[in-house]
Amino acid sequence: QEQLVESGGGLVQAGGSLRLSCAASERTFSRYVKAWFRQAPGKEREFVAASNWDAATTHYADSVRGRFTISRDNAKNTVYLQMNNLKPEDTAIYYCAGGVNQGMLVPTGTTSYAYWGQGTQVTVSS
Repeated sequence: QEQLVESGGGLVQAGGSLRLSCAASERTFSRYVKAWFRQAPGKEREFVAASNWDAATTHYADSVRGRFTISRDNAKNTVYLQMNNLKPEDTAIYYCAGGVNQGMLVPTGTTSYAYWGQGTQVTVSS
């Protein structure tokens, strides 16, 4: 079973940047759709960004579009989330998720993803 491990979280001031990484344990990762979700205290897990298997299709939540960029390196079995101009409301635990290849589709619901990482904390101070 595929395992996903996130890294790169931390504490940053508003306006700063962080890059999250998600490493997969299996080569089959290269054919999976990959996404980032986040969950703030007391709130439901929400979609952030997703990429289809070859990054030809990406999708972002309105709240992060223009500030965050999802990318992937299939040769390294790794997906990234570059986060710029961070805001205090971006504070959350960020989760990497993997799902079965759906061609050009990039689903935004949690039920479309079977594999999840343990999460990495991102805290943005004002």
